[in-house]
Amino acid sequence: MRKLTQLVIVAAALFATPAFAEMKIAVLNYQMALLESDAAKKYAVDAEKKFGPQLTKLKSLESSAKDIQDQLVKGGDKMQQPQRERLELDFKQKARDFQFQSKELNEAKASADRDMLKVLKPKLDQAVEGVIKSGGFDLVLERGAVIDVKPQYDITRQVIERMNQTK
Repeated sequence: MRKLTQLVIVAAALFATPAFAEMKIAVLNYQMALLESDAAKKYAVDAEKKFGPQLTKLKSLESSAKDIQDQLVKGGDKMQQPQRERLELDFKQKARDFQFQSKELNEAKASADRDMLKVLKPKLDQAVEGVIKSGGFDLVLERGAVIDVKPQYDITRQVIERMNQTK
């Protein structure tokens, strides 16, 4: 709420000055510019290939645990004690395995995402700076801070195109 108040005050100050009529303002969806770039799309495909087998294994483990849980819910009270205990133990083991493997996968994916961001962020910043300079913009706002904007003031596509041109 404090940021919104500050933004309103800044906007009011801008509108109050005669120079505002001459200001060139743009809006940028920084996250979209990053995620829609060719490099980020290639990374997503590569990550799917890299982490796909682990994800498939996790889904299989989850399905197996759910089957055991269903057996226990539907017929657990009719089973003999040793059989029910064996199923409960098997379910607990699968649940532990699922948690452990899920945590490992999430950590590996997060690490790969951070590495990708280290590579792409400088390229994105360079593309943003290039679009701002070539467009002669005086003020660029993050899209999330703006309620509504006409498409001609949104420079996100231009940034994506410039980023895709740099290798």
